[in-house]
Amino acid sequence: MAGEESDAAARLRKPSWKDPRLLIGILMVLASVAGVVALVGSAAKTVPMYVAKDALVVGQKVTADSFSIAQVQLGEVDGKYLDPHDVFDEHSVAVRMVPKGELVSRSSIGQMDALDRKPVSVTVDEPLPKEVIVGSYVDVWIALPDERNGFQDPVLMLPGAEVAALNVAATSLGSGKNTQLMVLVTDSQMPKFLGAVANKAKVAVVWNPGAAP
Repeated sequence: MAGEESDAAARLRKPSWKDPRLLIGILMVLASVAGVVALVGSAAKTVPMYVAKDALVVGQKVTADSFSIAQVQLGEVDGKYLDPHDVFDEHSVAVRMVPKGELVSRSSIGQMDALDRKPVSVTVDEPLPKEVIVGSYVDVWIALPDERNGFQDPVLMLPGAEVAALNVAATSLGSGKNTQLMVLVTDSQMPKFLGAVANKAKVAVVWNPGAAP
């Protein structure tokens, strides 16, 4: 009977600071608290990153002045985007279109000699669909002049060309408006297209939503 009372008293006795079970419990609580604090601190961390001050079009020269700085949370993907530590040389250009206010991926900026498409001016007399904006894709059809002061049947010369810029202006006689587009043309397409434009071909542009990558 006395032994049972002794065992009960041992169980009810306050734990000592030297009790290893108590020390282990305290360490586990501290580790858990430290982990939560680190996780919350990491989630709230922001870093300065570049965003496009204005829309960047393919072939446009870029400098640090082309960007604004925004504090953003990116986590593990921050290495994929430009930040204020990046340096640009005189040959740095946009190789992809970047809308105004968006983060600038490193793959969007390259060197002039890396461009696989170059902007070429196209004048269109017919109104364009409202969906044709900078960054959209269009099919460019060309109708060459014929011997009867008319035009041959149109042919699709630039399928899925990206629009780099556009400007609507009044005609010289004030009787209407035309639109000047800058479309991106590959080196292989360039000779035939420039030849058609030089021969005063009629140009028609059709919005092509399916061409977007």
